[in-house]
Amino acid sequence: MTAAPARLGTRRSTMATTQSRAVADAITDRTGVPIELALITSFGDVTKAHLTQLGGTGVFVNALRDELLAGNIDFAVHSLKDLPTTPADGLTLVAITERDDPRDALCARDGRKFADLPAGATIGTGSPRRVAQLAALRPDLNYVPIRGNAETRLGKVTSGELDAVVLAYAGLARVGRLDDVTDVFEPEQVLPAPGQGALAVECPTSRAMGDLSYLAAVDDTATRTAVTAERTILAELEAGCAAPVGAWAEYHENRLRLRAAVVATDGSHAVRRERTVVVDTPGTEAAIAADLGRELAREMIAEGADRIVADTAVETGPGRSESH
Repeated sequence: MTAAPARLGTRRSTMATTQSRAVADAITDRTGVPIELALITSFGDVTKAHLTQLGGTGVFVNALRDELLAGNIDFAVHSLKDLPTTPADGLTLVAITERDDPRDALCARDGRKFADLPAGATIGTGSPRRVAQLAALRPDLNYVPIRGNAETRLGKVTSGELDAVVLAYAGLARVGRLDDVTDVFEPEQVLPAPGQGALAVECPTSRAMGDLSYLAAVDDTATRTAVTAERTILAELEAGCAAPVGAWAEYHENRLRLRAAVVATDGSHAVRRERTVVVDTPGTEAAIAADLGRELAREMIAEGADRIVADTAVETGPGRSESH
């Protein structure tokens, strides 16, 4: 008798369903377990408010978590950068899949690169992190808040309402819109959001080591190590996903390199840190990554990074989840 498919909860957007289907296919390929998608609408999907006005982080994930805790779905797939750093009671991040390109991308009219945009050009982004770092590079541009899915945002460029938008490269790749990319920001220019490009698989803690233990088949140690360091920075700064905090870690051949930046939203002041550590003992990756994130965050706090985060919270309102 064929086993009933496991139910994977996902938001209804094209990006969410595409990335959830990719994870589902990877799980089935590695374990043979059939997966079906359960489409769920979150408050973040239906509200008309700008994301900087939404109270609390996790506006895109809470509906999925409610369904998990109610037992209506077996597991959920999230964009990791949308997840609050505080663990949810009763739920476990059972897998973090191999990361896609974490960089940010510019989609501009007339194929223009960032350096070629004329002074006063209007750039759309819903992310204070992006605004802060871009304003540090080009204070002469006009940065405006936007929301909506990738197609909606790109349409504002096509219509002439905006000169350009900035989105996650990985998200554009997932929805087949890389042809719209006119420039890509290297980490030396703009550090990505902690966890950007990675997908998280979350399930009830009570089932993570039991009937859903097969989900660990898609966990990627290098990605989990890197994003643990990045998300620890965010947690130590007590910053929501909306904070102007960029972090990027790379884990290769037992070396973990972490770069982080906290930048004022007008680009006028920044605190930046970088460090590399060696992981000598297999199995200690997560602990060492967390220690590295804590140490770097404390150094940044000593230089006033926490004050920048607090000032941004006052400017933009309560923290929220950074959209693609």
